[in-house]
Amino acid sequence: MNLQSLHGLWQFRQAETDEWLPAQVPGSVHTDLLALDRIPEPFIADNELRVQWVAERDWEYRLTFQVFPDVLAEERVFLVCDGLDTLADLTLNGHSMGHAENMFRRYRWDVTTLLTDEENELRIRFRSPVAYIQARQEEQPLVSPSLSIPGGPHLRKAPCQFGWDWGPQLPPIGIWRGIRLEGYSTARLENVHLRQVHTGNRVKVSARATIERWQDADLGLTLRITSPDGQVQEAKALLKSDATTGTLDVEIAAPQLWWPNDYGPQPLYETEVTLHQGEKLRDRYDCHLGLRTLELRQEPDEFGTSFTFVINGVPIFAKGANWIPADSFPTRTSDTHLEHLIRSAAQAHMNMLRVWGGGLYEDERFYDLCDVYGILVWQDFIFSCSIYPIDESFFDNVCVEAVENIRRLRHRASLALWCGNNEMEWGWDTWGWDDPDYQPFKQAYDRMFHHLLPELCAEEDPDRPYWPSSPSSNAFFKEPNSVQAGDTHNWMVWHEGEPFISYRAHDSRFASEFGFQSLPALDTIRTYADESEWNMTSYIMEHHQRNTAGNGKIVTYLTDHFRLPHDFESLIYLSQLLQAEAVRIGVEHWRRNRHRTSGALYWQLNDCWPVASWASLDYFGRWKALQYAARRFYAPILLSAEDWTPAAMHIHDPTQALKNYQAHRESGLQVTLHVTNDLTDQWSGIVRWSLETLEGQRIETGEEAVTAPALSSVCVCELDFAEQVSAGNYRQVALVYELWQDDERISLGVVPCAPDKHLALTDPQLRCTVRENGASFEIEITAQRLARFVWLALEGADVVFSDNYFDLPAGRTASVILPAPEGWTTEHVLESLQVRSLTDSF
Repeated sequence: MNLQSLHGLWQFRQAETDEWLPAQVPGSVHTDLLALDRIPEPFIADNELRVQWVAERDWEYRLTFQVFPDVLAEERVFLVCDGLDTLADLTLNGHSMGHAENMFRRYRWDVTTLLTDEENELRIRFRSPVAYIQARQEEQPLVSPSLSIPGGPHLRKAPCQFGWDWGPQLPPIGIWRGIRLEGYSTARLENVHLRQVHTGNRVKVSARATIERWQDADLGLTLRITSPDGQVQEAKALLKSDATTGTLDVEIAAPQLWWPNDYGPQPLYETEVTLHQGEKLRDRYDCHLGLRTLELRQEPDEFGTSFTFVINGVPIFAKGANWIPADSFPTRTSDTHLEHLIRSAAQAHMNMLRVWGGGLYEDERFYDLCDVYGILVWQDFIFSCSIYPIDESFFDNVCVEAVENIRRLRHRASLALWCGNNEMEWGWDTWGWDDPDYQPFKQAYDRMFHHLLPELCAEEDPDRPYWPSSPSSNAFFKEPNSVQAGDTHNWMVWHEGEPFISYRAHDSRFASEFGFQSLPALDTIRTYADESEWNMTSYIMEHHQRNTAGNGKIVTYLTDHFRLPHDFESLIYLSQLLQAEAVRIGVEHWRRNRHRTSGALYWQLNDCWPVASWASLDYFGRWKALQYAARRFYAPILLSAEDWTPAAMHIHDPTQALKNYQAHRESGLQVTLHVTNDLTDQWSGIVRWSLETLEGQRIETGEEAVTAPALSSVCVCELDFAEQVSAGNYRQVALVYELWQDDERISLGVVPCAPDKHLALTDPQLRCTVRENGASFEIEITAQRLARFVWLALEGADVVFSDNYFDLPAGRTASVILPAPEGWTTEHVLESLQVRSLTDSF
């Protein structure tokens, strides 16, 4: 076994031209042209429009190389391409090797007889994906998202690369994943399937290996497992000359179990399967294995049918977000940036990410990080919001794609679910697709997502559940967005323009999509818009807003909640507060009702370019207000306030629910306080509340001891302030609620008695002190009057504070930890620290 990477410096050219240019592989035409200053950065201003021609042309790559002697000496040599994007024809030394037409597949060609011990030339010609889909669309029109280049479903390429309501139309072309020569003699490992059987306090790990042979020879097969503390266990088997499969078992006593984030540690066992001929290593398969059990529990109950992930016997509440590709040009995503995104999810107490079906199957780095940080992965197959072809060649192509990716990912501790597609069952049920002319396509949908894919999953990965679509009630075209079973996409807020409290009338079993947009940070906007464009309705700001009338929706919702801002930076700040408040209201409701709802994954965690979007981390990884709010509303112990009557909770008409809410707010203030405990142990503490003026004068106070059983939510108290709050004072009064344990304040929240835009806020007179504390700085902030949504920033540095965009009532002090930027002093921090609150926005 010998490998030779073909990464590095290649050459490329536009087809039918004579100018060969340097190229970097892995990479893409766009990134290679950018490196040569042949095109402008597509993410700046409207340069996207100036580079459309790139994807409309054919391109060719070539590499001249010599084969390493030890590779050439092997009995068989293969050219392996982990990712060709997308329509590619390959020649080696003038000989045609084959054709590729799926960016999600690994292609392997036997090139043993084509290689020489002198110079070899590999050429790959890529056809234009845009020209291809346009031609196919003329032959057979298919439904695809309105904001994408029509015809995308004809090609097995990331759908969002043709455009989405948060992404540009920049379909890449090129060698986007690894490319190498693999040399083998006698045999190689064609397929390795690792499985676990948990019995009591023991785990049996089995490895079933499938062998590809070229010689009749006895072979040795070894399974070696190294525990996190360095203990090694092995099993060996002898494969006779006619054997093409072998199975090995290792039993692990007292296993260290892998847990999702916040439920326990994430120990990983180094696992190695090797194939030997005598003393000679013929092939090796390596991975890290997390030992854990997983179940998707769907059982009848008083609300319908549950939808709960159970890990190691513990029914968890899935907390997280949806994941899209981290860059429109995937090869630009650095290891550092990718880790920042996944680490940020973990820091916000997330335990699940949904890899959305309009993107791509992520590379190993992504799943490695999810394994390490305890992030479960809901993995969609890559189909989204479209009607797809029905010909047999399409099904055959997808079948190979699915098998390869199932086999690639099935050993992952983080992998929790295979899901057929995004929103396509919903499309057939609700979006008008169910037309007589489309019946053959509906039958093909049924075949693909109700038969082919679940059968492949059952055969290749029987230890994980399959789910047909998102959303789905698993009733096949019947109420796919039902709140009684399965998962839901809750878009009454934002897309349907309903108020934030509408979430409280949508009692999902599992909310897998919901969200609200905001602008990114000003420093991010600076990268694509000149100051002359800093206006919500400017040309460039609207170009970097892909949702129809999205900026107008932000302004409309803003006027429902806040006063109009006095400058652009304040508009950014308020848009982020809107986003954070919208998602918070939904998540807190579902977590309060965790006996009915088992998960909340908001749309979306990240961006693929700098843009106004639903992301809580912008393209550069900067934390928006929503990311900080998620750290609070996803915390294992949550104190939340429900500020309307219990009767309104059960009204499933959002309009009527809103009327109830408004009626009770006008007649006083009614609040129910809840503690939600996601821990596997009982939790005890104290809830303290205070109805007070904005200046801190206490009108009424209270304190309740609370004990929350493991994995539960309890109502602490119901408060009615009809007598204390009236039309004469409601603009000057707020309820402050705090959670304490062992003389430490765990959390603090505020329910104002009037909408924020009507609240009689004045300058809170914030005061800050800074002191150095080892590798960090501690910032203490005090307020003389109620400060809503205190925002901290450090001019000249991108940092993540321990808390941000938080409320600070009169007379309270907040302590915030700031990781020390390299070389910074206390004086430097004081000079650069920016502190503002809601009153600074108007």
